[in-house]
Amino acid sequence: MTRPPTAAQRRVIDAADPGTGRLKGTDAQLAALVKRGLAFRHPRPPHDHFLTPAGHRIREAPAEELPAAAQAPADSGVFAARVGGEESPDTGPARVREVRGAWQGLLELRRMTNPGGATDRPCGWERTHLVRAAALALEAAGHRPATGDQEDGYRVRATPQPEAVAVHQPDLAALRSCAATLEKAGWQVSEHSKPRARERYVLASPRRR
Repeated sequence: MTRPPTAAQRRVIDAADPGTGRLKGTDAQLAALVKRGLAFRHPRPPHDHFLTPAGHRIREAPAEELPAAAQAPADSGVFAARVGGEESPDTGPARVREVRGAWQGLLELRRMTNPGGATDRPCGWERTHLVRAAALALEAAGHRPATGDQEDGYRVRATPQPEAVAVHQPDLAALRSCAATLEKAGWQVSEHSKPRARERYVLASPRRR
């Protein structure tokens, strides 16, 4: 798990532009936030720095919640959406705020990195974090992930296909609702059946245009 930001880093995060997430600080401060996955450097001049979804989530979290809110997978450094199968996941108000902040941060990341500032299709980060990105879209829309070994709820899983995830949900109506959510979030979706089984699942890939 990542450590919560320092007091100085938190001040830089709190001072970010509320609309764009643009940051101001010393080169060392901004570099430290980038290293922690809380900011990114825009590839085009003037190369300003902006909050990532994880940074937006921390900015929205009350200070007393930072130790929990700052936690994220060590391999990604960003918000951990529920992919389904987690043991006793938190579903309280704090989690709702975290999900909302992460989704808004992701939309801003789309705006800042997609050509033409398009927010209706996934960005580069989502293409390299397919499972987490699809799960965030589902969780932000209010879909319930599966818990532990229970079958009820969605599960997002990687597939052998490039740029594709599989979404499993035993309830067919709920599965199709998940597909509609992903399609609205800029993903291409198609429904399939497992060979020699009645189970239906959805394949989803981030749309490029």
